[in-house]
Amino acid sequence: MTPQTNNRYLTKSRFKLALDCPTKLFYTRKPEYENQQIADPFLEALAQGGFQVERLARMNYPEGVAILGEDYNYRDLAARTQELLQQEEVIIFEAAFLHDGLFIRTDILVKKKNQIQLIEVKAKSIRSSTHDGFNVTGSWSAYLYDVAFQQYVIQQCHPEFKIAAYLNLVNKDAIATVNGLNQQFKLVSDSGLRTGVSVAPGLTKADLGESILAKINVVDEISTILTSNPLFEGQSFAETAHHFKIHYESDLKIYTPIGKHCKGCEFYIENPNLDQKSGFHKCWQHQLGLSQAEVNEPKTYDVWNFRASGKLIEAGNYFMHQLDEDDLKYQPEVGRLSTSARQALQVQKTLNNDPKPHFELEGLREAFSLFTWPLNCIDFETTAVAIPFLAGMRPYEQLAFQFSHHIIHEDGRVEHHNEYLNTQIGAFPNFDFIRALKKSLQYNTGSIFRYHNHENTILNVIFNQLKASEEPDRWELMAFIQRISHNTSSSFNHWKGNRDMIDLYKMVVKYYYELSMGGSNSIKAVLPSVLNSSTYLQEKYSKQLKEIGVSSLNFPDAHRFIELDEGGKVISPYKNLRPLFDDWSAESLDRAVTNIEGISDGGAALTAYGKLQFEDVSQRERLEIENGLLRYCELDTLAMVMILEYFREVIK
Repeated sequence: MTPQTNNRYLTKSRFKLALDCPTKLFYTRKPEYENQQIADPFLEALAQGGFQVERLARMNYPEGVAILGEDYNYRDLAARTQELLQQEEVIIFEAAFLHDGLFIRTDILVKKKNQIQLIEVKAKSIRSSTHDGFNVTGSWSAYLYDVAFQQYVIQQCHPEFKIAAYLNLVNKDAIATVNGLNQQFKLVSDSGLRTGVSVAPGLTKADLGESILAKINVVDEISTILTSNPLFEGQSFAETAHHFKIHYESDLKIYTPIGKHCKGCEFYIENPNLDQKSGFHKCWQHQLGLSQAEVNEPKTYDVWNFRASGKLIEAGNYFMHQLDEDDLKYQPEVGRLSTSARQALQVQKTLNNDPKPHFELEGLREAFSLFTWPLNCIDFETTAVAIPFLAGMRPYEQLAFQFSHHIIHEDGRVEHHNEYLNTQIGAFPNFDFIRALKKSLQYNTGSIFRYHNHENTILNVIFNQLKASEEPDRWELMAFIQRISHNTSSSFNHWKGNRDMIDLYKMVVKYYYELSMGGSNSIKAVLPSVLNSSTYLQEKYSKQLKEIGVSSLNFPDAHRFIELDEGGKVISPYKNLRPLFDDWSAESLDRAVTNIEGISDGGAALTAYGKLQFEDVSQRERLEIENGLLRYCELDTLAMVMILEYFREVIK
């Protein structure tokens, strides 16, 4: 059948786009707005796990029939579905339904006479033991409306069907009972254009052990959406679907009200020229009657940790220059930057274009006076996947497979003291990881630094894993964890170690701000700010490592970490690292996994580890990826070193 390239159907994916921001329906039809880096479907699927979870869910229905074919063959796919539905009982994967310009494909559809189970599979997790229904306007609304749209279309095609809808989710209460469960669902890529899952021939449901999925009935939630449509008050669900359909097929733009959601607009170009089109600018210019230059003014939602930004934008305060002290609720604190003071400082420096770094010197001096030399900087890389690699693990349970450890000596020497990396297929690295970390940190008794909460969280996870284990040295390892961390749970077992790690992120937030950081305090934003502010660091790290007393386990002695761009600005060392994967930067992978089960960073390492768990990765590619991981992790702890060196130099 000839592909219908001029389709105007409102599909399930386009309906989901409209739920997020109806304006996207217009811009997704315009090739000139496709300005984002093209995602590698294989790597994104590897990071997110959705394909694998769907394939795992299908294993519960061995008699299921898959309807294969490209989505653009709408009528053909729908016709083949109708043929199968003539049977009294049938299970269909990717069942297709087409009605009046609306098109959907279901994950799993189970038919028994006129009784239909509509099953939507998601890699999102839930605890089945405590689940007590979903709020249809809360964080699950997009998933529920997705299912409601599917049920609506099916019901229009078959009014005689009695439909019961379910979400098939990852169950964090479940425990994998077989080893290598994740590796049974191997992601395969066809020239990087299509991604699928391959399973071993003969694999059966019995081979997978106890199920790690939960089938959650959402009949009541879907009924609420279809009858009262709470996200779109004043419209029936049918009217909402028709509204989106008409605008999509007619290329009519829906102007979504400007709000905090605009911050992540995928159609944003920072400074569009005559050859570029920015959907973000078109939208804001039309709605606010402003010029492109005026739209480029710093936004209210760019202020760091500013929870009031949403309400202020709704009230028409779109830009920083519209804010005053009452909006920021400015409350200074002695010796440190309070949250409101830091916000006010960001607004002030942004509006005045003031690049001079700000320090709370007395607070910073006091902090340094409490440190014990030498200073130790550590960084962990971990993974948490939907389908566990090992028996005994829960979905999304953390695996710690890598760390880096730098030491700053009081005389100024910088030593990359140690590192750990375990990507062995089928290995559980956590306990060997903590043994190696214990040995490395017992080298001295100096203060230990982390950047933000991740390392402390992981140590708590490993503590509980050890507690439930039969490792002969578990009590010794648990005692070590308690010495260098603090307890994060509400359980009775509280601790705060006498060598509890110091959070360098909090030091940055309390004592330092510089214009180029914008509203971010991530280490990847702070490092280039520090390097461009510090002549001391520029002079030091523009030299070869062997000249400046800095050792490295992964970079050659002749390596220089400082390079300048054409404007004389320091290029972030992260940008000079070779990508772990061709044509896919670490930053892009981090963005791909953001907000997936709480992950906000480390997407590149997580994805690399996942890929290395498949046996057919060549030895050459394995070594290249592992060497890349070692360089990235080393740079994370060296970045901490540089920040501490800068602070130390400033307070002299």
